[in-house]
Formats: sequence, structure tokens, C-alpha cells
Amino acid sequence: MPTPSRNGEGTIAVLDVGKTNVKLNAVTADGVVLETLSIPNPVLPGPPWRHHDLVAIGEWVFSGLAQLARRHPLSTFVASGHGSGGLLVGDDPDSGDGAALPMIDYEQAPPEVIRAGYAPLSGSFFDRGSATMHAATHQARQLYWMQECEPQAFSRARWYLGLPQYWAWRLSGVASAETSLLGAQSHLWNVAERHFAPIVDQRGWGRLMPPFADAWQDLGPVRVELARRHGLPQDLRILTGAHDSSLNHYRYHAAGLRDFTVISTGTWIVGFCGQTPLDRLDEDRGMTLNSDVFGNALGGVLTMGGREFSHVAGGGQPDGPVPEQIVRQLIALKTMALPSFGDDNGLFPGSAGHGHITGPEPKTAMERKALALIYCALLTAECVEALGAGPLVVLDGSFLRDPLYVRLVAALLPGRQVRFNLDAYGVASGAALLAGQRTRARPAPLSLAEPPDVPPLTAAISDYAAEWRAVARLQTEPVFQ
Repeated sequence: MPTPSRNGEGTIAVLDVGKTNVKLNAVTADGVVLETLSIPNPVLPGPPWRHHDLVAIGEWVFSGLAQLARRHPLSTFVASGHGSGGLLVGDDPDSGDGAALPMIDYEQAPPEVIRAGYAPLSGSFFDRGSATMHAATHQARQLYWMQECEPQAFSRARWYLGLPQYWAWRLSGVASAETSLLGAQSHLWNVAERHFAPIVDQRGWGRLMPPFADAWQDLGPVRVELARRHGLPQDLRILTGAHDSSLNHYRYHAAGLRDFTVISTGTWIVGFCGQTPLDRLDEDRGMTLNSDVFGNALGGVLTMGGREFSHVAGGGQPDGPVPEQIVRQLIALKTMALPSFGDDNGLFPGSAGHGHITGPEPKTAMERKALALIYCALLTAECVEALGAGPLVVLDGSFLRDPLYVRLVAALLPGRQVRFNLDAYGVASGAALLAGQRTRARPAPLSLAEPPDVPPLTAAISDYAAEWRAVARLQTEPVFQ
């Protein structure tokens, strides 16, 4: 049986499995990243579908753990993963990669017959936790695809595991389920009512669902044979693990924050707030219902900010930060980027593929980059306003590489306390902090900064922002339907 996790002696090994890259980190008990190993997340062609190369990743993970163990006193292992990742596995974690069927690459579109067959089974918004998104994003749709197309292999499967729990099973041999991963738009878990969505019973998937464990639960030591084979510490403890963005949120919770909204930026702008009322959530505006690591509801919002930035900025982006003078010039000219340039509606229903620029066109690469920065600051402010509750807004992620971004967001949110965190390892830090969840006597350390010189920008951008919001929202009504 799982036992409570030990806190803190030694170093925590954190496996962070993203869609594009896989990282293995050595992290202190206080969440400080000491070393990171990284490889691309390889994808193989079908049949039966495009899938991740778990054999290659597994060999790299076990080899990397052995390397880290020679340089750090590893005591604990914990994995994080994205919410679109899950595995059907057999009984034996040593049988190849353990999978009963290959892990679907969620960015490929399922066959039309699968898409059409799945739609009426997906349940209510609270059963899904999100709108039905593109390609094979949702774990329930992946399960449906596997069951329909490979029924014999499906029938032989023993467990269905979320991505972090798959790696915990590979190392410990213990199968578990975890709420933050299932509550990340899997369409398998009703976060509000804390039970499986109806599709689980309808399709007979209950037999595949292992017992639940807390994200910080100690599942036991690394398997003896695995430790011997790869030279791993035999007393390495394996934790259940959790959803990556939920772990980033947990990092702030562990530091003592309670009433706050966190906005993380990268390919996606991801917003979470534990105080957002459930009746405020609107699936047509990119809003989601997630779970924190404690199983509590997290109001969420998603928009593809990084992709939108790239569309507006274009190729050949100049190095260095955007000059404030260029931003002020674009604001004065009312040059605007209006959503949405990619295939995701984000917060503006029906806008996908209709993004365009109004006002005088930007003439240089730096002007295009400046316009993209303004646009993404506006999208960020929209995410915060959609979530509503909470005076404190914490920003982190890749957009902070340009110092003007946080100042623009603060200028757009004059009634909020905007702070930012330059630590680029929020997921790894949050995962490592799980090891101390049961025994932490004081808040984990956290350094938040306040953006400087905001009032002049507020005066410059307020009218521009009001006009942008009015036009952007108007365009999502009948025009694009």
C-alpha cells in the first residue's frame, strides 16, 4: 500500500513530459532546479496511428536517472505530463514499453467516423471540462478511437493511465489514477461532482481505471529489477505525479498564496483561478474546468497565445526587447491585431482563421513584433477578466522574456495587483514541492516582482484597449457564424 511521502532529504528527480520535449530535472526539496536533461519527444508514423516512441523515451529516462543519481543524492521521483496524454497498458511494466496499444499523438485528427461517433457520447460541459477541441486532444476520444479500431488489443488491456501515472507505474509497478490529470480536459472526469463522466460506464471503461492516489502519494520504491538493470538508487521513492499546469499552480499554493490568478505563457496562454464561480465558465470562450492537485475545481482559460504571436510577428523576428517608443506609436496610430489568426477560437467564438490587422500596417519586423506583443498582452488581460475573481494576478512563462509584456498587462489591468515570476521551471518546481506536501512547516520560497513604470502606459493604452475589445467581441457575434 502507498505510504506518506518523506519530505526533503536528498534531491527530487522530476520527469516533465511535454508534447514537444521531454525533460528530466534534478530539483531541491524547495523547488530549485539544479540540472536539466532534455530530448525531443519522438513521434512514429502508424499503423495504427501516429504515436510516441515510448521505448526510446523509456531508455532515455532510465539512463538519465542513472546519470543524475551519480551527481545528485536522488531520494524521490515524480512525473508531470500534459492533459492530452494517456496510455492503455497491460499487466507487466517490463513487457516492452508496457503499452497495450501505442500512445496516440493527440495532434493528429481522428477518422471522421470516430469524430462523429464520439460527439454524442461526450456529455455535458461539466462531464467534459471543456469544449470539444481539435484533433485527438481529449483522452476519452482517444480511448473511443482505440476501442473502435483495435477492439481485441483494447480488450486485453489492464489499466488506463494518465501520462505521469504511466511513468510512476513503469518505475514502481503500482497503477494509480490522479484527479488533476483526469481533470485536464480528459472528458473522463467530472471535476465539479468528483466522479467519472458517463462515457466511462457507457463504454465499459471502469475496469480500466485504477485506484485514485494523491499527487504526492508515495507508491513505493523503484522496482528492484529496474534499479539493478539501470543502476538506479534502490531506495528511490516514486510519487503519483500530476498534470503539468496544475503543478505550476500548486507551486504558488505551496508558497502560501490562496486568492490569486496565475497566467502562464508559451504556445498556450493558460490561466487558472481557484475562486472563479463555476457558473462563470463559458466553453465557447475557451474556458475550462480543471482540477488542482487536491481535487478542487480550478476555473481555467486557454488561448494559443504563442501561435498567435508568431502569426502577427511573422518570420525573421529581430532579437532583443521591443522598444516602448514603437509600442506607443502603434497605439497612437490605432494599429490593431484582431483575433484569431490560427485555427483556435480562444476567447472569441467563431474567430478562428479570421485574424487581421486594422489601421496603418506595421512597416518593419520590429513593428510587427511590437504589435504581436501588444496583441498578446490584450489576450492575457482578456483571460484574467474572463476568470474574474481575485485581486492578485501572477504572470510566468516565456512571454516574460520581453520586459515590456508584463508592463503592458499591468497597464491593461489597473484594478489588479500584477506580479511576475521569472523562474522558467514552474512545473518542475511544483512537482518537486509535492514531496514535502505532508510535512511542510512553512511556505515554500517564492520571489515575485512588481512591474515598474506602469501608470504612463495605462494612460496611453486604456482607450486603445477599450476599442480593441469592442471590435474583437463584435466580430464574434453574427459576422463569423
